[in-house]
Amino acid sequence: MSTKFIINPGGCLRGSLRVPGDKSISHRSIMLGALAEGTTVVSGFLEGEDTLATLAAFQAMGVNISRNYGQVSIEGVGLHGLKAANAPLYLGNSGTSMRLLSGLMAGQNFSVEMTGDASLSHRPMRRVTDPLSLMGANIETAEDGTPPLKIHGNSLQAINYDLPVASAQVKSAILLAGLYANGKTCVTEPAPTRDHTERMLAGFAYSVVRDGNTICLEGGGKLQANSIDVPADISSAAFFIVAACIAKDSEISLQHVGINATRIGIINILQQMGADISLTNQHDVSGELVADIHIRSSKLHGIHIPPEQVPLAIDEFPAIFIAAACAEGETVLTDAAELRVKESDRIQVMADGLNTIGINAEATPDGMIIQGGKIQGGIINSHGDHRIAMAFTIAALCASETITVTDCANVATSFPNFVKLAQQVGINISEQ
Repeated sequence: MSTKFIINPGGCLRGSLRVPGDKSISHRSIMLGALAEGTTVVSGFLEGEDTLATLAAFQAMGVNISRNYGQVSIEGVGLHGLKAANAPLYLGNSGTSMRLLSGLMAGQNFSVEMTGDASLSHRPMRRVTDPLSLMGANIETAEDGTPPLKIHGNSLQAINYDLPVASAQVKSAILLAGLYANGKTCVTEPAPTRDHTERMLAGFAYSVVRDGNTICLEGGGKLQANSIDVPADISSAAFFIVAACIAKDSEISLQHVGINATRIGIINILQQMGADISLTNQHDVSGELVADIHIRSSKLHGIHIPPEQVPLAIDEFPAIFIAAACAEGETVLTDAAELRVKESDRIQVMADGLNTIGINAEATPDGMIIQGGKIQGGIINSHGDHRIAMAFTIAALCASETITVTDCANVATSFPNFVKLAQQVGINISEQ
């Protein structure tokens, strides 16, 4: 059954909240914990559909994983202890699961098939399968390079690979395959991307060496079990950060949010637009920097978004586009063609939605030009994209009429209690 959000206009945000655990870190904690020697305990694990798909995949391959209220215990089987699953691994909507698992599965001694939902089945996988093939991976895709993927485990050789586009998922897939490769695998990125894989490998006592934009590791080592405390996800926090900026008389605090330097583009961009955002209580947790984020209502102005910030905010642009719609003047985004191959074509879908609610937004091949204006009501089709659905939810804070967002079931992939938290801090939302 289709889920829709109905959001009445206006409202202001007050209070303090903690959004769910970081999705990227939750995925990786399961993967590396499963391949480690010993028992890994993960606190603050995101129990969303995407991360649970990763968890179920490793259970299907013989890993004993138990969970209890956000705490997960993983009995690692070692790098070579996985077993062939009895059926294809169904990964739902999770591109992260499929791309990172492609790297891990390439070096196994068995074959596996990976499938996904309708959205994932249309997402490009050649960006991962092509470099893995250079390492000796035997991977079959559909004719257009999309899932399902059939991977026949093979012996792998290390490569030096220059990423054509900054992508943490592609980088991670190659590094994870490098665990099984003969020799030293190196990946050079054109711009910094999220580095959770490298940080977590180091946390599991696996040596990773970074030299400038090049990251290298030697194959054939061991992962040692570790305890992981997953910080709150800045990609989920992004919607409340923008909401508090654009809604009058708002002031909120978001607790224990991961502020990894490769993920804080959203804060950098909004501060350049005039946002009143401050960070307190900064400290290190399991190798990741966390902080409390305080946000007050702000008078935003349009900017040309710096290209170097784009990879640091790639998942947060649906929320940033709403900030731009509420800002004075023009906001221009370039160098973000990656947004066209997310859960939806986020450039086109966001532009269409903004136009529907009265904002002049022009999609370009690699970004968008948005003229700040007055938001009206309307019906928005989120195209099953969780971040689109949440973005137009917060747009209603500045709207003159009700906004209805359809096809919202996939919000549960990353933020299962979004509606409840939104209501708690003052957003006038109901779910049908």
